[in-house]
Parts: sequence; structure tokens; C-alpha cells
Amino acid sequence: MDALQRIKETVTTNPVVLYMKGTPQFPQCGFSAKAVQILKACGVKDFVGVNVLADPDIRQSIKDYANWPTIPQLYVRGEFIGGSDIMEEMYQAGELQQKLEGLAAAA
Repeated sequence: MDALQRIKETVTTNPVVLYMKGTPQFPQCGFSAKAVQILKACGVKDFVGVNVLADPDIRQSIKDYANWPTIPQLYVRGEFIGGSDIMEEMYQAGELQQKLEGLAAAA
């Protein structure tokens, strides 16, 4: 299975997936740390964090998969949401909480 197939499988079989630098416990960049904080603020305790630094194929392919040049990247129910800036804007507008509604309790 190539990297794009692995990405597709990951985002379609897990309700919340964050492609990031580092892990949810130990983010390796400020943007990834902010993305984790926003998810936690939305009440999402359990999500799949994929460390792109551990897999160069995934690191490159995730940019191609969403046609989005930066990391982190958030996926909810298989849908690409955006990076940490978009997450922050959506969170402040209350939109991200709506997207994640029902997933916080289920996770």
C-alpha cells in the first residue's frame, strides 16, 4: 500500500485525524501544538495523531493528498478541514465545535 492509500485509509476509518509534526503528547512545532490544544478545547480527548516526521513518504504525500502545502492538517470524518490557522478561526467562530460534535463523547 502506498502512502496516499495509507492516508486515505487512516482518514476514512478514524473520526478525527491530525497529521502533525511530533505526537499529541509531544508536538514538535508550535502550529502542531496549537492544533492539539484546539482539539482538546473542543473536548476531543482521543484522536489519531500521525507524526509526519517519522515517515518521509507520509510527510510528502499528505501535502499532495489534500493539495495543502503545510502541516498540521486536520481531518474530521474523512473531510479535510485545514491547518492550525483555519482550525483557530473555525474554533473562534464555533464552527469547529459543531464539526466535532458527537465525536468528543464517542472517542
